[in-house]
Amino acid sequence: MGPLVTYDLISQDTNLLLAFIIGIGFGFVLEASGFSSSRKLAGIFYGYDAVVLKVFFTAAITAMLGLLFFSLFGWIDLDLVYVNPTYLYSAIGGGVIMGAGFIMGGFCPGTSFCAASIGKLDALVFIGGLFLGVLIFAEGYPLWEGFFKTTFMGYPKISSFVGLSDGVFAFLVILAALGMFWVAEWAEKKFPQAEY
Repeated sequence: MGPLVTYDLISQDTNLLLAFIIGIGFGFVLEASGFSSSRKLAGIFYGYDAVVLKVFFTAAITAMLGLLFFSLFGWIDLDLVYVNPTYLYSAIGGGVIMGAGFIMGGFCPGTSFCAASIGKLDALVFIGGLFLGVLIFAEGYPLWEGFFKTTFMGYPKISSFVGLSDGVFAFLVILAALGMFWVAEWAEKKFPQAEY
């Protein structure tokens, strides 16, 4: 459970049980929001359904504000929160590959497992492709290791990278989200709704 819960308060087994319960809850919310439908997920790219955008922006803002307030109250030490290392070019390359897969398959890795759990065969095919991609990456790693490790930028947070405080950055993200919600509402009215 990260820096919020130490093993002095709960055991490692309890920590894993809580993570399992939270994972089930996350999968339930994905399914309840319609994220097991590849048409609904692809709808964001075609403009007819912006539920994905709304749910992910809302989740990001909730998590961001939760961390900021927990830090303010002294309940969490943000310095202990892990930030992934940034390799700029490989991140862009990976984003392009994942985005192309998302558009072609209609799923991202998480939602494909959500859809597979309710028996969708297209999701199982997508998961097979996911594992094939992982295998190709792992076995061919010496071929693209140089590209993978280029432009290492350390472990920056976007707020520090652009020279803003966490609070100001959070405010700007909220404004961006409100703008995106407005654009999403406009797009849903502008483009025809898909029949599910």
